[in-house]
Amino acid sequence: MEVSINIDSAVNRKPHRPEHPTAHAAFNPPGLSVTDRVIVIGAGIAGLAAALDLSTRGREVLVLERAATPGGKLRQIVIDGRPIDAGPTVFTMKRVFEELFADAGTSLEAQLTLRPTEILARHAWSATERLDLFADIGRSTEAIGTFAGRAAAHGFRQFTVRARKMFETLEPSFIRNPRPTPISMVTTAGPLRMLQVSPFASLWSALGQHFRDPRLRQLFARYSTYSGASPFQCPATLMLIAHVEQDGVWMVDGGMHRVAQAIAALATSKGAEFRYNTHVAGILTSGGRASGVRLESGEEIAASQVIVNADLGALSGGLFGPEIARAVPRANPVGRSLSAVTWTMLAEARGFPLSRHTVFFGNAYESEFTDIFRHQRLPRAPTVYVCAQDRDDAGLGAAGPERLLCLVNAPAIGDRRRFEPSEIDPCETSAFQLLERCGLTLDRTPANTVLTTPAEWNALFPATGGALYGPALHSWNSSFQRPPAKLGLPGLFLAGGSAHPGPGVPMATLSGRMAAHAAMLARPSSSSRPTSPSPSRLAATPGGTWMR
Repeated sequence: MEVSINIDSAVNRKPHRPEHPTAHAAFNPPGLSVTDRVIVIGAGIAGLAAALDLSTRGREVLVLERAATPGGKLRQIVIDGRPIDAGPTVFTMKRVFEELFADAGTSLEAQLTLRPTEILARHAWSATERLDLFADIGRSTEAIGTFAGRAAAHGFRQFTVRARKMFETLEPSFIRNPRPTPISMVTTAGPLRMLQVSPFASLWSALGQHFRDPRLRQLFARYSTYSGASPFQCPATLMLIAHVEQDGVWMVDGGMHRVAQAIAALATSKGAEFRYNTHVAGILTSGGRASGVRLESGEEIAASQVIVNADLGALSGGLFGPEIARAVPRANPVGRSLSAVTWTMLAEARGFPLSRHTVFFGNAYESEFTDIFRHQRLPRAPTVYVCAQDRDDAGLGAAGPERLLCLVNAPAIGDRRRFEPSEIDPCETSAFQLLERCGLTLDRTPANTVLTTPAEWNALFPATGGALYGPALHSWNSSFQRPPAKLGLPGLFLAGGSAHPGPGVPMATLSGRMAAHAAMLARPSSSSRPTSPSPSRLAATPGGTWMR
């Protein structure tokens, strides 16, 4: 039987708050019987959300993270004493976090300082071809009309309506349902509305119905990369991300890493314990269920349930033990999503008026994805995303060397081989020559630049090859192939971008909350009275927060 998280019925419900905050005792030494401890492996955003929900509800939570800080992909690189966001750079769908914090008895405003952006992103094709998209649809329509003509503005209006309808159809039938199937979606939304979301058409072909100008088609095709997919292969349903973006983009004071820090601190205040620089070498089983973990040091820690915030490939590839590998679906390395090559830097930027988020397009868009997905090589003509982290959306605020993240898409083969300088150098030359053709000159030095390739991403997130979004959404049914939170082995749960409902910071947050909810529903009978709280107000959001 399908279990649906009914968000609408919970909208007017007061968030769950424990009557008495739980002051957890120290964790029992290894070997003692523990019946109510939940171990969360990984302090990425999904693991953090799960830990916060569970600790708020009085569960004994231990989070084990092999890095020195929380966040996972929400990471920072420090150059010359200045921290630079080197992962996701955009905060979207704040409603997800408003509800996460509200259910923990606080508010988003009390935990984070956000500033809305008026310009969603600036786009450039040459020194004279520039287009800004705005949070206000009317301003975007006017800008598109000036850029490409009245017909293009009309096409954009039609596109936004279509994207909104797709979101309204898929939010209750897919995103909010922890275990959606094609049949359950048709039952929820109706067959006609399901056909209207165009599951069998590619995003690229669907965009051709709205935009004759190839530059606009190229621009809106970038939404596929928010989920790590090619616009020429992914279903047209991904255009709904355009609707999500229109709901608002925010800048976080302190950077995106501050989001992870805030959730970790709040979970700690609820009694959760965090151990950093701690590597989990295996998941223990006993009596046909997950029973704890074994650390690389040899220490064993018992638990009644284990939530794994890692890629499915890490489990199915045996990184947590052969018994765990047999209990989970097998990840397909051929179907991986995009990886990236990034240059995190301090540099002087001259010439081009950078906004906070700027995307530079070349003139060989299809070849970029052919290089990546078919030939498994770095693109010869990449699209380049630049996040200017000392600027607001109007481009103000930067002085002297500024914090920049430059990114190009790449194939996720970092577990098979490392790209040689002879491969990286031509891609880098092509990327920065594109910036110069558009009028941007970056005065950078090797000492103030950190290069990250798929091999480094794979080292940070093992068994992914460097894929940043789990499996690629390259068919109508690929979304259904993501595993739900509850896995085949009792007591074992999965959270993160490779699980349902998908990748991106808001979606991974939702995944973590689904895992916590599943763990509460499956709480072992040997523990204290089973608790199945009313589902949290899980405001789901498709798409991701990496910009392309």
